[in-house]
Amino acid sequence: MLRDITGKAHGRWSALALIVTAQFMVILDVAIVNVALPSIKTDLGFSETSLQWVISAYALLFGGTLLLGGRLADLLGRRRLFLAGLALFSVSSLLCGLAWSEGSLIAFRGLQGLGGALLAPAALSLLMTTFAEGRDRNVALGIYGAASGSGAAVGVLLGGLLTSYLSWSWIFFINVPVGVAAILLTPLLLRESKADLPHRHFDFLGAATITSGLMMLVYAMTRATSDGWGSRGTLALLAGSAALVLSFVAVELRSRSPLLPLRIFRLRTLSAANATMAIVGGVAFSEFFILTLYLQDVLQYSPVRAGTAFAAFAGTVVIVSNLAQPIVARFGVQRTLTAGLLISAVSVALLTRLPVHGDYFTDLFPAFVLGGAGMSLSFVPVTIASLTGVERADAGVASGLVNTSRQIGGAIGIAAISAIAATSAGNYVDSHPGTVASSGPALDHGLQTALYVLAGLLIAGAVLAATLVRPAPTPLPREVREPVEEPAVALEKAA
Repeated sequence: MLRDITGKAHGRWSALALIVTAQFMVILDVAIVNVALPSIKTDLGFSETSLQWVISAYALLFGGTLLLGGRLADLLGRRRLFLAGLALFSVSSLLCGLAWSEGSLIAFRGLQGLGGALLAPAALSLLMTTFAEGRDRNVALGIYGAASGSGAAVGVLLGGLLTSYLSWSWIFFINVPVGVAAILLTPLLLRESKADLPHRHFDFLGAATITSGLMMLVYAMTRATSDGWGSRGTLALLAGSAALVLSFVAVELRSRSPLLPLRIFRLRTLSAANATMAIVGGVAFSEFFILTLYLQDVLQYSPVRAGTAFAAFAGTVVIVSNLAQPIVARFGVQRTLTAGLLISAVSVALLTRLPVHGDYFTDLFPAFVLGGAGMSLSFVPVTIASLTGVERADAGVASGLVNTSRQIGGAIGIAAISAIAATSAGNYVDSHPGTVASSGPALDHGLQTALYVLAGLLIAGAVLAATLVRPAPTPLPREVREPVEEPAVALEKAA
């Protein structure tokens, strides 16, 4: 009996290792491209305005179809969607590395984003159905959150190394062997699961309105950086996005089988956690984007040196992430999340003083260490909070929702922060005759202004977490919980 229990436990944690590896690969791919952009621009002949689509095409399909991917996982099978996402992500990564023109790379990046949108919510919902709510799930979510938090930091580091010593193509090729190995291991480590629903109807109208609405929103954010927030095109896209999202809400209220059951927003902690995740995602994506620009355009670091500079950030994330779950267990989700956001705010506040001729260990290293700690103490509890109290039938859609919050927050964050930095740099040029926008002082001024905004967002997130995220109730002992488990849950555990 003991051997059987141990074997099942070992199987669960092996399954978690596979899930976390897949999630890490998806999140890493968001950031790994940043350092390679100058090389991609030169080799494929991108213009300044079209280069942003290497990132935006991925974000457009990823952020726009995550909710769809989450509900498909619930209805068609979570392992099945996990495998489909892995296959599409791996093939599109290979095609990205083989891209021969700017158009081909942008198209393949869009496919890669679609693969990530199928993979990410399926991975998180598989975790939820593998681990029952309580200590084990919190430990698993802590590890999963650590992978999400460290993916961006490691991506910048790895992107610099691969671009400098091999070529930019290898930032995509590296996904292929990992994806193939994960595909081969999935049937051995993961069991199929579907939502226990009395029907298998699919909400096509809801899927069409929310997917097109979110994609239009991400596209509007991207256009705003080049056309301006007040341009007719940007305003028309934002209005269209708002109309589609409102239409989606109207559809869901009347649908017998909604894509996103709006009742889950009655869970106050889930709603607050998703709002906080949008802030965390927006700050994380924007901060790495800004710091990459600072290191390469202001300090004139090479790609490998810029990537290596993030080692302090990535290393701190790895260390503190291992401590985050015990901290959550000791102090609770609410306190840990609030503390993590405040620590991140202090880190960004330190970065607002970045000088034109900055010194790494004096001006960057302390903020990187604090930032890594704050990110770890934010991602882990906000992931736990976003799934607390969710019914098993809604595991996929809740997973898609929290991933959507992070991705949409990141897309909006990068677009808004880029516009803020560019406007601030332009104002600096206007007030300093003889200075050009591409000069170090102008760029530095713009980036400092953007960092002030990010610090303010983190403080707002801390207030949100402290006031609206409820402390999780103390779980009942195992011997009390087991007799009242639903039959389907008990059978799944026995399997």
